[in-house]
Amino acid sequence: MSSKAAIRYAKAVLQQANETKVAEVMFGDMKSVHATIQGSKELRSVLKSPVVNTNDKKEALLSIFENQSNTTKRLIQVLFDNKRIALLSAVASSYIDLYNESKGVKAAKVITAVALTDALEKKVLDKVKELTGSTSVTLSKEIDPEIIGGFILRVGDLQYNASIANQLGNIKREFSKSL
Repeated sequence: MSSKAAIRYAKAVLQQANETKVAEVMFGDMKSVHATIQGSKELRSVLKSPVVNTNDKKEALLSIFENQSNTTKRLIQVLFDNKRIALLSAVASSYIDLYNESKGVKAAKVITAVALTDALEKKVLDKVKELTGSTSVTLSKEIDPEIIGGFILRVGDLQYNASIANQLGNIKREFSKSL
């Protein structure tokens, strides 16, 4: 969940990207930025650390994302100037959501205990298309062994929890009530 500040920055970046006709390029940049930051625990720690000099954070980000567009580099500079550099990942995530929303693309997330097969992934995509009425759906997959089995499907504000961990929790609550 993104903060209100991150959403405001993302809206401003999307508006500017639409005006300069680089919204699609920025979409690719923001996916890359988000994936890079989320994929590196060390980078997340550095961005959130009050000990690391903010100028060093900016320089590190600019060197990591040197192949990105000038709009992405300006975003990093603006976040640095406003002392909000730690919001970069949240801004990127919000931009992705806003861009997809503007294009009519529904984003779904499925969490499973093991990797989905191609056939099962297609069934999940078809079900999401049926539920949302959208012909364009993106599916992000996450593996979480904690759910034991089954799946959790999130589409927008809706969540369908068919995990074994959830079912066991329900049984435990029912059993506790009867005591």
